Amino acid sequence: MAVTDPVDARLLAALAEVGKVAVHELAAKVGMDPREVAYRLVGLSGSGLPLLVGVESDPNGLRAALAGAWPPPVAPPVARPSGPFPPPAPPAPPPPQPRPVDPVISTWGPPQTASWARGDQKAAAPARPAGRIGDALPAQGLDGEQLSIQLLEVQDPADFLFGAAGYRLDAGERAIVVHTEITNRGTVPIATLPDNFLELITAGGKAIAKAPVSLTSRPPHKIGVQPGETTGGHTIYVLPEATRVVSVRWSPRPEPDERTLTWALD
Repeated sequence: MAVTDPVDARLLAALAEVGKVAVHELAAKVGMDPREVAYRLVGLSGSGLPLLVGVESDPNGLRAALAGAWPPPVAPPVARPSGPFPPPAPPAPPPPQPRPVDPVISTWGPPQTASWARGDQKAAAPARPAGRIGDALPAQGLDGEQLSIQLLEVQDPADFLFGAAGYRLDAGERAIVVHTEITNRGTVPIATLPDNFLELITAGGKAIAKAPVSLTSRPPHKIGVQPGETTGGHTIYVLPEATRVVSVRWSPRPEPDERTLTWALD
């Protein structure tokens, strides 16, 4: 089976280095949420890869927990009076309608709107304006962290730096180094790698995830940013030499949402 997802490939590469590791330790190694790591590993295990996802427990502790929570309490039976029951009370009349309801509006929505098309579909969040290299954009993390993310530099190509660190590019590949700075403006600390989902976006709209490497001359981001702290780091990418990159994108989660930031490079 060929692994095409870059995040899956990064997980498997880290796992191949150690062979056997707990899910939370692997998550910390690659800077991801342990729940997402567990979900991805279970999916990869079921796809035929030589991968076994296990679980370990304390049997006595589990039995004690079950003894305290199972079976659930049963409510006592409600006593009912004996003898003939009185007839049910007639239903209350509907409240008066002060103003007649427009059947067109109640069924199809207000005029000049499309709310009738999908009643369960929320309006799409407006796209946030893109920044440029050097811009610091406000951001929000998954747990409400108030951040400011600045795109300082995009070094393209960065093949010399990649080779100087002891790595080798295949024929037709090039390396790119992106330098960003993160400021935690709130009171909630960041507990993950700030550049977990910092991606390059190609002219065709494809997202390129970061490579699982770091350069000694360009230090990577570290896990965690405390309130009031500003930290910087470099993110490395390896991509086909002919690929045209048009923007850098940051998100707090794998899929883009209304919190996603974009910096245009053109």
